[in-house]
Amino acid sequence: MSPSASPAVNPSLAYLTSTGDVRIAHVRTAGSGPGVVFLGGFMSDMTGTKATALEAWARDGNRAFVRFDYRGHGASEGSFEDGTIGTWLGDALAVLDGATEGPQVLVGSSMGGWIALLAARARPARVAGLLGIAPAPDFTRRMWQEDFGDAEREAIQRDGRVTVPSEYSEDGYVITRNLLEEAEQHMLLDAPIPIRCPVRLLHGMRDEAVPWETSLRIAERLETDDVEATLVASGDHRLSEPTDLERMLRTLEDLTNAASVQDG
Repeated sequence: MSPSASPAVNPSLAYLTSTGDVRIAHVRTAGSGPGVVFLGGFMSDMTGTKATALEAWARDGNRAFVRFDYRGHGASEGSFEDGTIGTWLGDALAVLDGATEGPQVLVGSSMGGWIALLAARARPARVAGLLGIAPAPDFTRRMWQEDFGDAEREAIQRDGRVTVPSEYSEDGYVITRNLLEEAEQHMLLDAPIPIRCPVRLLHGMRDEAVPWETSLRIAERLETDDVEATLVASGDHRLSEPTDLERMLRTLEDLTNAASVQDG
């Protein structure tokens, strides 16, 4: 749901081991807490506009920050086509457990918003806040039910995979049957979501990849009373224009300050 790019050479690039002995690339910025972890989107990597804007914000404010690549993405090991929501969640938890200390605020973009919600549910004592940017929980089910036609469904059943066109990739995306089937274990929008930390959601109303109503459904399902959803009338799926980035950073500043007070 976001463009994939080759990561730039970075002397601070490090690796940790996730499930299946897959090495996960990440970059840490030293600073005070609560820290911030960025979780990118489907076929995205940690060199994107939002990730680097967050890193600059963290450095300016002496805030601990981590960005990373899921397996099969960017500089991490593994095959993209072997990835699932569960394995990418495992990578996020490996980073949270192995590359951060103390309370963290998770910033999840698109699919990363789904992964962030799952991680917050799995590590409630570690996650002090969550910011979702065009969050896309359950997008695989919507893809199967609403986006795919008969030809795509037949290809999945026959070949176990299908390549779908994308404005973010000339080659399109490969969607596997394993991805679609495994994702059913991680659906969130059909039941209450047991997350009680502060949550902020930003969503563009011109988002053609993830309906903006998704953020309202998330807000309704969350068990926390401290949730706010902001709809951006002119915003697209990426929310990467300068005004969008400024809004993201303002929201995150308020969220981390609130988390600091709670932690204190």
